Amino acid sequence: MTRADKFVIALAVLLLPLLYLQFWGNSSAGEVVQIRVAGGKDLTLPLDQDKHIEVEGALGTSLIEIRDRQVRFIDSPCQGKQCLLTGWLDQDGQLAACLPNGVTVQIVGRDQRFDAVNF
Repeated sequence: MTRADKFVIALAVLLLPLLYLQFWGNSSAGEVVQIRVAGGKDLTLPLDQDKHIEVEGALGTSLIEIRDRQVRFIDSPCQGKQCLLTGWLDQDGQLAACLPNGVTVQIVGRDQRFDAVNF
């Protein structure tokens, strides 16, 4: 390994944490929640108004709660209930999905951190 190789490796090791913080660290607080339903009407609601929302998906009704500038699934007709295990969302870019029911919930703020989410 040459001196130049060591320099490049050291530079990469030093820059990676900075790049991580720049692009993925320190998310801002969310301002609105976007609720999307496959084949249905999308909703955009403010996080500063507490409410319960019933959303009709492919399997039935998903219940979503907005409280204290946070949002979460509180019930859904899917079998695995992974959407419920996601818990409260409050940071820009966070997402919870009930894929069997075709319902997604995403926090949106001023400083969006991701331009795409892949599963």
